[in-house]
Amino acid sequence: MMAYNPITALVLFFAFSALLFLIFRPVKGWFWIVKKNFNSNEKIIIEDILKQLYHFENSGNKVDMKTLVQVLDFNNNRIVEAIKKMTINDLIYFESDVLKLTETGREYALRIVRVHRLWERYLADRTGFSKTEWHDRAELMEHQLSHDETEKLAAHLGNPKYDPHGDPIPTRTGKMAQVKGVELPLLAVNTIGRITHIEDEPEVIYKQILAENIHIGSFIRVTENNATRIVFESEGEEFKLAPIVAANLTVAPIEKEVVLEDNIARLSSLKEDESAKIIGISKESRGESRRRLLDLGFVKGADIKIDLLNPLGEPHAYLIKGTSIALRKNQASKILIKKV
Repeated sequence: MMAYNPITALVLFFAFSALLFLIFRPVKGWFWIVKKNFNSNEKIIIEDILKQLYHFENSGNKVDMKTLVQVLDFNNNRIVEAIKKMTINDLIYFESDVLKLTETGREYALRIVRVHRLWERYLADRTGFSKTEWHDRAELMEHQLSHDETEKLAAHLGNPKYDPHGDPIPTRTGKMAQVKGVELPLLAVNTIGRITHIEDEPEVIYKQILAENIHIGSFIRVTENNATRIVFESEGEEFKLAPIVAANLTVAPIEKEVVLEDNIARLSSLKEDESAKIIGISKESRGESRRRLLDLGFVKGADIKIDLLNPLGEPHAYLIKGTSIALRKNQASKILIKKV
């Protein structure tokens, strides 16, 4: 009889857990991909094709059938059948082997993009879902809202011009605001600007940006720019990115001379022996989270200092208006302070 080995049992447990995650991971797990292919109706496939073609054309890239099949999570035969129907209905056409949108197809694609970005705005402003979930959840909802429901959602949100990543939201008539700025690697050293857009695709690069805790709306100063890395300062911290990652950040340079105060920082950087005044809450904090911080007293001009450091790392307790309030690092990083 084989003796019980706790290390082997632990390895098997983690292996089994990893397998379950791969199978049932929300949206992108094998179970959900198979389920999506089984349940997906022709409308969803057509709308996903239209949206992909729109994004390819907008970025100046050409796409053929082989490329399209690679980027879509549908059975190849179903994609081919959908393409045939879309061609007959004058939504797309072939120019040599390149797929292109007709005017009708582009209008349809814009309606899908509108729903997707409105839904991302809703998820960011009105729910507690993590930003890593916004895109996938919006992709599910973009096929389900009717035209009237979309307009009600837009009105409910105040007809926003941009989604939470800074992408413009098409209006009901297909018009869009412009994204101001250029890709970060194009900026010269000592340029001061504001982050206006964070591209959320490809996912692997977006996750790197999230891990760096870079916020849309933040002011930055470029301190180094070369072929191997881009370095910039923002809100009292230094960020170092590979050029391929930095290219997913759009920054609007500030034309007039602006002096960024050195002692403006994030609350998460406050030390035990330091005091500060709150100068505002980052645009990265939205919806209920933002309202909660304001209700707790994290308002402009309020004095703040560390009340208690957690020996395990976080959360720390901050003393504000005579009350001790615990915040995790991620929450504290969205509160801007001026050290005194």
